[in-house]
Amino acid sequence: MNLALPIGQASALLPDPDWWRGAVIYQIYPRSYQDSNGDGIGDLAGIIHRLPYVASLGVDAIWISPFFTSPMLDFGYDVSNYRDVDPMFGTLGDFDALIQRAHELGLRVMIDLVLSHTSDQHEWFKESRSSRDNPKSNWYVWADAKPDGNPPNNWLSIFGGSAWQWDGERGQYYLHNFLTSQPDLNFHEPEVQDALLDVARFWLDRGVDGFRLDTINFYIHDAKLRDNPPLAPEDRNATIAPEVNPYNFQDHLYDKNQPENLAFLERFRSLMNEYEDIAAVGEVGDAQYGLEIMGQYTEGNKRMHMCYSFDFLAPNPITGTRTAKVLRDFAQIAAESWSCWAFSNHDVMRHASRWNLSETEIRLHLALIMALRGSVCLYQGEELGLTEAYVSFEELQDPYGKQFWPKYKGRDGCRTPMPWSSDGPNGGFSDAKPWLPVAMEHLARSVTAQEADEDSTLNFYRNLIAFRRMRKVLAKGTLTLLDASDDVLTFTRNMEGEAAIFCAFNLSATTQIARLPSNDWAEIVGLGFTAERQEGVITLPPHQAFFAEN
Repeated sequence: MNLALPIGQASALLPDPDWWRGAVIYQIYPRSYQDSNGDGIGDLAGIIHRLPYVASLGVDAIWISPFFTSPMLDFGYDVSNYRDVDPMFGTLGDFDALIQRAHELGLRVMIDLVLSHTSDQHEWFKESRSSRDNPKSNWYVWADAKPDGNPPNNWLSIFGGSAWQWDGERGQYYLHNFLTSQPDLNFHEPEVQDALLDVARFWLDRGVDGFRLDTINFYIHDAKLRDNPPLAPEDRNATIAPEVNPYNFQDHLYDKNQPENLAFLERFRSLMNEYEDIAAVGEVGDAQYGLEIMGQYTEGNKRMHMCYSFDFLAPNPITGTRTAKVLRDFAQIAAESWSCWAFSNHDVMRHASRWNLSETEIRLHLALIMALRGSVCLYQGEELGLTEAYVSFEELQDPYGKQFWPKYKGRDGCRTPMPWSSDGPNGGFSDAKPWLPVAMEHLARSVTAQEADEDSTLNFYRNLIAFRRMRKVLAKGTLTLLDASDDVLTFTRNMEGEAAIFCAFNLSATTQIARLPSNDWAEIVGLGFTAERQEGVITLPPHQAFFAEN
């Protein structure tokens, strides 16, 4: 399927300030999408080349992971210049061309802004560390050592060890929630907030349609630098390396999630409101208070439009009971909020492997997420049914994996290059050796192989995305839970002026029964699922779904 439009054609986007509500957003990890210049690393020109494919999926927008100038110690999440493109990805001209081409194809473009921290190579940090009285001396989080030389408190880094790094040049510790080369900005300093809002304005002026805001709840720390209390073992949970990372041993009351952040988010929203049809999704990284924070950060129309949920990025498999609990908790804690659901992204094991899903189960899970109230993020390659790739320690790039190997193998297994063709060894990604190896088992699932198969996972994704787009109630309607057990989940979606939709899912390996609310529901056929209806009783074979409208 090719939706290519002539270069230079006017934007195919229609004005819609509410476009984000219920949108399907496709995440692109640029290093691994398409290499255009033969250096083994994906780039912006490569993304431009593949945009017709993305448009053919029927998604509403793309989210591009960081492409800013960076030493790449955390692969772009350590920014050394917010206002330029790293040469490995191209130029600002390439980015402008990407925006134009995406808009021609009817795709909106969201970019990943990393505001909580910079690289230690950023000019701001170089100046800040040079003395205690320079103009940017307070732009980062600096603190004196304790009398015995230890760090000022017990805060931990997500990447292991203390969140404080001694700097001999300045004679103080600086805070880093991630790598030691990623010092945290001090949002208590008004000039820092102003500078970051200017960064956002720079990209809004270039035509972006919105932002994915990385680690949005890490922006502001406790000004008193109080110690975090311990977290009871039974309460420890996380989506990344929970079994090996002591970060999960603390209740993170003071190193993030501070109430002062709400005022900054309101300033950010005010800036976005100066432009048309802009939206932002905030990544809330918190295993204990995620829903509560999401509710606060998206309350009303003055903060973020939506928040990125980690509820379904966890290791434990999807069940009807757990899904219903997430939906009920969200409705109770964040009733006026809007969530953005995802099963996979660049930080967690691909869900096909994380939950050990068969081809049939992959399709069932897609049907479920497409039927939920909220927006949806799809991660590149999941539409092909890609599994987690094995990356040997010798080929590993991720600093997180190197730190905790071998119990935790890092995030590279979900970041390997996109397989465009079945021809080896690089699957059409690059003519050179890729920065990460192409998984040989991915070649059989390549785009070209699946394009030719009407019953492929790729075409199933297209059909289900189209199903959601054709029924406004699925994108923007309310959700009413009917029945929930570990095996079966049923609910209705409702919206004034639209036909209601009944949704039933058998999440088990045995045949299950679901019941319609009444007999006056018409089955929606042609979605690729099998079920038998007798009066108001639906017999669902293993891992099958049923949809009807009224």
